[in-house]
Parts: sequence; structure tokens; C-alpha cells
Amino acid sequence: MAKHLLVLSVFTIAIAVLIVLAVIRASELIRGRPLAVASILLVYGSAAFAAEQMAPSDIKATFFNGQSFTASTPGGTKFTMTFTPDGKMTREPLAQSGSKNTGTWKLNATGFCTTWQHAKPSCFTVIPKGENKWSVQKIATTIAITVAVWSK
Repeated sequence: MAKHLLVLSVFTIAIAVLIVLAVIRASELIRGRPLAVASILLVYGSAAFAAEQMAPSDIKATFFNGQSFTASTPGGTKFTMTFTPDGKMTREPLAQSGSKNTGTWKLNATGFCTTWQHAKPSCFTVIPKGENKWSVQKIATTIAITVAVWSK
């Protein structure tokens, strides 16, 4: 768990550095307008630090209750996902692309793990991304990779 928190902290620091660089660049473009620079810092700065991952119990209550929701991959493929309280899950494509599948899920210390038919287990974290949207991220060594966006 400490490793995941370190990864999240490093990621948050990297975002903060990018925001500061963007604000510096913006201030060069809008010299003499300190209010605009402050507004940019407030909006983007608060967004960077608000991205905390959901607790496993909150993931279960929000998504693993038998109610279907939509998952979109970074490539744009959309699925109807259903996770039931008994540890089972299904996905059905909403278009021609993608394939139907079933599997199992379980909570872990930082999020949840899934095992789809004919696939190895994978573990994820869930990060709120606004009203009724969540980013599902897989931690690969030290980089968090978004694998889907869930919406209700």
C-alpha cells in the first residue's frame, strides 16, 4: 500500500509541476493580468490535488451492487458492465466492437482485482473525475495507466 501511495504522491507532484509550468507560460502570455493567472492556478491546481482514489468499500457500494453502468476504453469502445455483490461480473459491448465476457472480481487493499474468462487477474484503482465519471487505472510499475472511464 505504501508503494501505491508513493506512486500517487509522485504522480500528484508531477501534475503540480506541469501546472506551475503552464501557469508561468500563461502569465507570459497575459502579462499585467494577475487575476487571470490566479484563476488558472486555482482551477487547475485544485483539480490536480482533488484526484484521490476511492476506498475499496466505496467502489463496492458504488459499482459492485448489481446495477449496470457504462465503461469506455481509451480507444472509444463502450460496454455495459455489471458487477454483482457475489463477486461475479459481466460486460456486453454497446456496439459491434468489443466482446462479451464474464468473470469474477474481489476487493484488495487499494481498489479491486478482476479475472475475466481466459485472462490473467488484473488489479485497479478508481479515481473520481467529475460528476458521475470515474477513471479506472492500472498501476504499471510506477505509472498509473487509465484503462477505462466509468459513468452512471
